Amino acid sequence: MADFARLNDLIAAETEALGFELVRVKMTGSGEERTLQIMAEDPATGQMIMEQCATLSRAISAKIDEVEEAGEELIEGAYLLEVSSPGIDRPLTRPKDYANWVGHEAKIALAEKIGDLRNLRGELLGIDGENVSLMDSKAGEVCVPLANIHSAQLVLTDKLIAATQPLDMSGAEEIEETTEEEKADD
Repeated sequence: MADFARLNDLIAAETEALGFELVRVKMTGSGEERTLQIMAEDPATGQMIMEQCATLSRAISAKIDEVEEAGEELIEGAYLLEVSSPGIDRPLTRPKDYANWVGHEAKIALAEKIGDLRNLRGELLGIDGENVSLMDSKAGEVCVPLANIHSAQLVLTDKLIAATQPLDMSGAEEIEETTEEEKADD
């Protein structure tokens, strides 16, 4: 069993110390096939390049090791640590995400139904205090308490792609083009 509150606090502190913002911490899988997924972003770009992900991964791994070597068990057993950028069709996990992406399409899964609705999809209208407004494609305007949102994410659309800063490919391997002759020789 993991102490998720303590783990989240530790990860948030390491993320902020490096100048990044934590988007989400999630444990997936079971047994020896578990993955600790961490999504973070550089506030200047809304993304993380590979070098930044590697830096954050090393810092978090070192901090978890330090705490566990001192006798506090944060995560029982083996797991894989995965650090990534939230991507274009990012999860919406913080109040500011709902404000930043007003006018874009999102899908929201509710923890508890509102009327007959469990899943919503439509244009984000905004957030007012603890309530998110969405123009659902079937039900019209719906107001949802943040506490009732199980999960939410942006939907990949042409509008979203146009609004997203170009991805920085720093650290990616260079693309090598080969001719048909070179392919045949391989």
